[in-house]
Amino acid sequence: MPEFQTMTDQNYDVIIIGAGAAGLMCGATAGYRGRKVLVIDHANKPGKKILMSGGGRCNFTNLNSTPANFLSDNPHYCISALKRYTPQHFLELVERHGIEHEEKAAGQLFCKDSSKEILNMLLTECDWAGAKVRLKTSVRTVGTTENGYQLQTNAGTLNCESLVIACGGLSIPTMGATGFGYEIARQFGLTVLPTRAGLVPFTLHPDLKEQLAPLSGVSCPVDVHCNNEHFREPMLVTHRGLSGPAMLQISSFWHPGDSLSINMLPATNLEQDLYQLRKSRPQSTVAQYLMLHLPKRFAQALNDLHGWAGPLQGYKNSDIEQVAGALGQWAIKPAGTEGYRTAEVTLGGVDTRQLSSKTMAALDHPDLYFIGEVVDVTGHLGGHNFQWAWASGVAAGSYA
Repeated sequence: MPEFQTMTDQNYDVIIIGAGAAGLMCGATAGYRGRKVLVIDHANKPGKKILMSGGGRCNFTNLNSTPANFLSDNPHYCISALKRYTPQHFLELVERHGIEHEEKAAGQLFCKDSSKEILNMLLTECDWAGAKVRLKTSVRTVGTTENGYQLQTNAGTLNCESLVIACGGLSIPTMGATGFGYEIARQFGLTVLPTRAGLVPFTLHPDLKEQLAPLSGVSCPVDVHCNNEHFREPMLVTHRGLSGPAMLQISSFWHPGDSLSINMLPATNLEQDLYQLRKSRPQSTVAQYLMLHLPKRFAQALNDLHGWAGPLQGYKNSDIEQVAGALGQWAIKPAGTEGYRTAEVTLGGVDTRQLSSKTMAALDHPDLYFIGEVVDVTGHLGGHNFQWAWASGVAAGSYA
């Protein structure tokens, strides 16, 4: 288990700041190379985001993960690490530790039991590799020495040849997230690209929020578009706004002021269906049609929102086109997002143009590494961000 006491040993080959997914993976990898490794974290427990991910069952990778599943201002950067450490590599590690898992949505692998199994596996690997993990250790300053780096911490002075920054982004501050990694990057002359919350629910303006409030907890599959990207996944109405996989995914491409275009019935040909229904059952209503395809409460709320009334026989072709357009391209302009408080990831971060794609080290400081969420590489929902943590951790741990 991780140690808590004040440190007496001060000199290490590698110190990793951050005992999350990337940091622990890096620690084990470097340790197995025979490096003397210390992983430190200011939190009282390691891997807090691992534990809460996937509803407590940890969506630990995605078998279909490719570089196309990642956002970055420098999109080619992630290719090398992801090719060298694939989802299959991590799955083999999981299976060696006897962790039972299951595939939920296509490619998305979860623990059958608990996220704790993934965290325990990483801590075990660190233990086997001889990498020490110490918690409740806050770094006050980082400086350089003739042989590497010196850290002033609340538990004493630490020295190392290689320093790895794996302390994540700004998402979920209640779990201890801070901008410390960005501060270190700036201290050593690296550019930090603007950050914002990603994979995060939307909030709505008061009128629409009030209209949709009775639907809180209702989910349905949609196809949502924004800025030339789209996702066909479930949308969930909450008491604050819109969530669910579709909204979380598109949030990473949304900017304040943008509208979302939502196809509420992506599996149907709305116009054709309504023309056919008007012909075969002229007394049918739009609400009745919607109830065939959507949860009843959602169907009624959408109908009321748009004020559709009367039988279809009273609808002209232009009316049906209007209905089909309103349902197939429902335009919503969110008030904003819930921000870092509930965001699963942080977009932006350390500019990867100043890092080696092979080693994750800063080009101007070859013994200073940045891995995981702190860098400007952000995955889609569904296990991709963990795969980046594993891949970048292994890349740095192979050289640090």
